[in-house]
Order: sequence, then structure tokens, then C-alpha cells
Amino acid sequence: MKAEIITIGDEILIGQIVDTNSAWIGEQFNLNGIEIYQITSVHDDHDHIVEAIRNAEKNVDLVVITGGLGPTKDDITKHTLCEYFNTKLVFHQPTLDAIVKRFHKRGIDMNKLNRDQAMLPEACTILTNKLGTAPGMWFEKNDTIFVSMPGVPFEMKYLVEFELLPKLRETGRTKAIFHKTVLTQGVPESMLAERIADWEDALPAHIKLAYLPNPMLVRLRLSAMGNDVEKLKAEVEDEVKKLQQIIPESIFGYDNETLSEVTGRMLTRQGKKLAVAESCTGGYISHLITSVAGSSEYYNGSVTAYSNQIKESVLGVSKESLEKFGAVSEQVATEMVQGVKQVMNADYAIATTGIAGPTGGTEDKPVGTVWIAVSGPNKTLVKKYTFVGDHRERNIVRSSQTTLQILRRMVLEDGSK
Repeated sequence: MKAEIITIGDEILIGQIVDTNSAWIGEQFNLNGIEIYQITSVHDDHDHIVEAIRNAEKNVDLVVITGGLGPTKDDITKHTLCEYFNTKLVFHQPTLDAIVKRFHKRGIDMNKLNRDQAMLPEACTILTNKLGTAPGMWFEKNDTIFVSMPGVPFEMKYLVEFELLPKLRETGRTKAIFHKTVLTQGVPESMLAERIADWEDALPAHIKLAYLPNPMLVRLRLSAMGNDVEKLKAEVEDEVKKLQQIIPESIFGYDNETLSEVTGRMLTRQGKKLAVAESCTGGYISHLITSVAGSSEYYNGSVTAYSNQIKESVLGVSKESLEKFGAVSEQVATEMVQGVKQVMNADYAIATTGIAGPTGGTEDKPVGTVWIAVSGPNKTLVKKYTFVGDHRERNIVRSSQTTLQILRRMVLEDGSK
């Protein structure tokens, strides 16, 4: 089944609000084997809406319309749909009863505009909206399904989950689909593709592979489509097991897992504690770690030491090292990681010191220069990285993710001994 999403509202086109509805609908449809053919945004204009619906009908099996169902004069979707489907508005008592009950519970008086929301197209099937006053509307024409829903996100989500998708499944026109994402790091996309080429070529025809790279990792998404989701899941899991044999050192997690989450589980299993000392990353690493529920099990704390005074007084960095080598140096990174490890009584510690930008760089230490130190029970690793570009936020993210990658490898190596 192919679908088009049509969002109605001037506020979207002028950038007053961001269209998050389409992204969410696309995700849910994808999980139910519905392919998004196109997403269209139109003005609160009769002719524009009609043109969009007419064009969509030519190309897809399902047209989903959001927005324009409020009680005010600029909400014209119902009247436009009546014209398009050659029908008229009729009174729907169950909708009015639901509106009255909703307003009574909130202690609000109704007016004519609210009552008018119980006037609905005669030719539609009503999709009950338990979270708002405007119901969804289901039409069928020329083997195409048209569904109109409110643009309010939580109302739209309720209707999709509890009304639209169950009704679509009843038509028998949806397929089962299963996704699994393998998270890899340390290997560029081109090299990764070369290493797994034979495995990729041998994938069954109904299982597709997508490469989803970003600067710090490559996600490999396997998507299988068929009729039996449990069978699809088993097939995909078998393929993942084969992949694990080919690139075991590159895979660090699956689906929506993060480096922080994966590393945290490893630390918890080993009963180890972690501490962090940050300069150029400004607390971002600590944020990533503490964003994981339960991180207090393994995370002792951090020191964000921007000034040299704090590096000296709290972390024990020597004044001589700062004066001779500078704050952005191997020596200072080493003393920072050792200092925070001792101060926080931790088994593992990480430290960063560098020049995030966009200013502050020199010929010897350009913007993007970062020293990263990671220390565990058995060894301490210290390495300089030079991230290209003077984009401050990007350099902070890259530094933080790289630091966590090194930490994960060290914890994994220690755990395997």
C-alpha cells in the first residue's frame, strides 16, 4: 500500500510550526508495511486543498490529511471534502454527546462553533476521537482510501494508533514489516560495505539493507517485508548473527541504543565505577552518560574544569605542566584523567581538553585539536585528535562520541580477560 500525507495549514508553510506529524505518521506507516510516496503541505485554501487531493488520488492507495478541522472560519477541510466527495454535512449526535461531555468535565461552556463540529460529511465513516472535539473521517473513492484527522499531534496520534491502523489492517491491504538496525563504529562506510559485500549480496530478496552513516558511526538497517512478522523477525535475526561473525569488533549495539547506554551496561555487569573530567566538551559527555536511566549505578561524577585554576586545585594538574605544555596537551590530559579517577574513587575515568572553536586556535594547536585520555584498572590511553572545521557544537559532539568509543573498547577488552 502506498500513501501520501497532506498537511493543511498556513502556519506550516510560513515556518511558524514544524511538521512533526508527517515524520511520526511515516514512521508508524513504515512499521505497518505502508510506503510513503509523498508528503505535501498546502495552504488553508479551497483550491489548493482540492488540487493536492486530486493529485494524490492518481498515485496512491491511501491519502492521509491532517489539519483544518477546528471550529473557526479558517478551518475549511470539512467543507472542501464535502465538495470533493459530492456529499453534505449532517448532524452526528454521538459526536455532539462526546463534545458536551468533554466540555462539562472541564467546566467550560459550549458555543455554536463547538456544536458545529458535530456536523460531519454524510459519506464518511467516523473515526472516534477520544482526546478532542474533531473526529477523524474515512472516505473511499475509486479504490483509494482518504482519511482526514485533526492536526493537533496528540489527537492525530491517538486516531492513527487506535482507529486508522486497526481499520487499515481489516482491509487486508497492509503488509507485515520488521526492522532491525545494527550499530557499527570504527570503520568508514565504504570500507564497511566492502567487508560485508558477500553477506549483503546473499540477503534474501525480501530483506533490504540500508547504510545510514553519520560522522561517528554507521547504522546498518535491515528491513524485511512479508505476511508473517514473527517469521520476518526470525529471518532478520539469523542474518544479524551471520553479520556478527564477519565484523564482531565493529558492532557496538542495536536499534536505538547509544554508546552511553551500551557502555553503562558493561560497567554495571563488571561492577565498575566511572568518573569524567571535561574541559573543551563542557559537560556534554556527562550529559550523555546521565541521560541513561540507572546511570547512578556506575557513574560517580564529573568535574568540568574550564579554568586552569580548577584543573590545578581540583584535579591536581601541575602548574609546571600547564605552563610548559599548555592546557591542551598530552601531559595535562593525562593528569586530568588520573586526578579525576582519584578524586572520584573510580575504576575508569575519561578526560578531554582541547579547542572546540570557533576561535582560540593557533598554528600549532588549530581549532578542533582535542586530547582525549581514558584510564582503566590496567592502563591509560592518551591520544590527540584534530577534528576538521571550526563548528563548535560539532567538535564537542565528535570529541564526546570519540571519547565514549575509546572507553567502550577498553571496558570490553578488560571484561574479556
